[in-house]
Amino acid sequence: MKLYDGGRAPNPRRVRIFLAEKGLSVPMEPVNLGALEHKTAAYTAINPLQRVPALVLDDGTVITESMAICRYFEGLRPEPPLFGRGGREEALVEMWNRRIELNLYEAVSAVFRHLHPAMREMENQIPEWGEANKPRAIALLALLDRELADRPYLAGEHYSVADITGLVAVDFMKPAKLEVPEEFANLRRWHAQVTARPSAKA
Repeated sequence: MKLYDGGRAPNPRRVRIFLAEKGLSVPMEPVNLGALEHKTAAYTAINPLQRVPALVLDDGTVITESMAICRYFEGLRPEPPLFGRGGREEALVEMWNRRIELNLYEAVSAVFRHLHPAMREMENQIPEWGEANKPRAIALLALLDRELADRPYLAGEHYSVADITGLVAVDFMKPAKLEVPEEFANLRRWHAQVTARPSAKA
């Protein structure tokens, strides 16, 4: 088994945090995105979409997409459960993870990809699209702040993959030159709490 990792990129970090929460160690192969190693013929043979991470199993099976990889490891090591406990919580974790992916993570990514100077060589930048996503990100942060007023974690009482996605998305705001508004006290409390977990350093 080998995990092709992408360093500071958000999706590989989601998997590393998940593995740290599970107490799992997996052999890793670094993929240098800055050097465009993800676009080489060798890596394209592993993942034709040229994205990281990618997990190659001992039988040659390739699993891509960070949540699919996390699902695989959840099956290998169910404890602690990070996709929910029982049908109700599993549904809430899925709901919040998707809400954050579609409305915050993607918005922040669009701001970074279309406005950051370092991405000029990698993207066909459309600055207007980057600017259009700034209010989308803040709107989702406002929703999260309201929801976190009466619970410790995004999907309820337990830490889950929704919190991992949320942490990575909020942290990705820094290179995207976005800030969490000062008035979002509940969101800031949650962010400090999940950042303090040892897994956040993965």
